[in-house]
Amino acid sequence: MEKRIGTITILIMDRRQSPEVNQIISEHADIILCRQGLPFHDRSVAVISLIVEGTVNRINALTGRLGRIEGVECKAVVTKNN
Repeated sequence: MEKRIGTITILIMDRRQSPEVNQIISEHADIILCRQGLPFHDRSVAVISLIVEGTVNRINALTGRLGRIEGVECKAVVTKNN
């Protein structure tokens, strides 16, 4: 399958879910080119943005697993083609 470049934005509203989010991200480290995190200590939200390069199936596997976590929102934007 053809590799695509994309971004994934993760909003963590329940900070207790952070270890599970980090575990899933680590399991998909082979497609992650860049990671940026912004914890809002005065609010109950943290934001993680990822730049990824991988097949659509692999990117969807990552976002799907993250999106199934209670208290986590996840969206991806992927190039249509290289």
